[in-house]
Amino acid sequence: MVPFTKKDRYDFNDFRQVIAILRHPGGCPWDMEQDHHSIRRNFIEEVYEACEGIDQENVPLLREELGDVMMQVLFHASIEEDAGRFTIDDVCDEAVKKLVFRHPHVFGSIQVENLDAELDLWEQVKREEKGQETYTDTLNSVARTLPALWRAEKVQKKAAKAGFTWKDAQGAMIKVEEEAAELREAIAVGSNTEEELGDLLLAVVATARHLNIDPEVALNKATDKYIARFQRVEAQAVSSGHDMKELPLSVLEALWKQAKHQEDIHE
Repeated sequence: MVPFTKKDRYDFNDFRQVIAILRHPGGCPWDMEQDHHSIRRNFIEEVYEACEGIDQENVPLLREELGDVMMQVLFHASIEEDAGRFTIDDVCDEAVKKLVFRHPHVFGSIQVENLDAELDLWEQVKREEKGQETYTDTLNSVARTLPALWRAEKVQKKAAKAGFTWKDAQGAMIKVEEEAAELREAIAVGSNTEEELGDLLLAVVATARHLNIDPEVALNKATDKYIARFQRVEAQAVSSGHDMKELPLSVLEALWKQAKHQEDIHE
């Protein structure tokens, strides 16, 4: 048994110690075998689960999942500490220095008049910190690992800082219609469909941005609605003594319209 003092309540240092114990001889064989790449997906999943706690306004779940996110942070930092490259204290040091540097209006003498001025200052300071000399540099700085809709939205927001954006949602919608036409043409000739579909999605994201709608949230809500409507279609098929896959598409579409009509009545 490894030396560890059990308590009624633990703090950050105890958390750090437990991770170190698990990852070293005498600890957990599975934990000792892991590296950054093998637990990369775990990291992503834990962040999404923490977001679920936020979306559900579930405080106990959020508290639990934030602990799981912190566990991932400590695990990765422990791997680096063993390699002699940095420790969790170095992570904290860099994070605090970054926050102080990016808030000269709080920790320095710079004055800002409103929120817009503060956001402009944030972008200016961030570009200075990252050594970004061009607008293109700021676009390239957006992480490719973000969900595609969020990455597109963030890239477009940065492009808008250079004045490269439609004036309103109507302008973006015109582009949606243009890209949809180009996709139809690509489908007809059987080429460049992936490229044209991507262009259409970019235009849709631009429309969402002008409407102040989070495209990820909008798509998730639409997917939830799709599942609920599908469930009603399936229930109607089963009640008539059929498996959905036995019915022709025309019948399924009719059932779909009925399900949609029921939604409209209840709204």
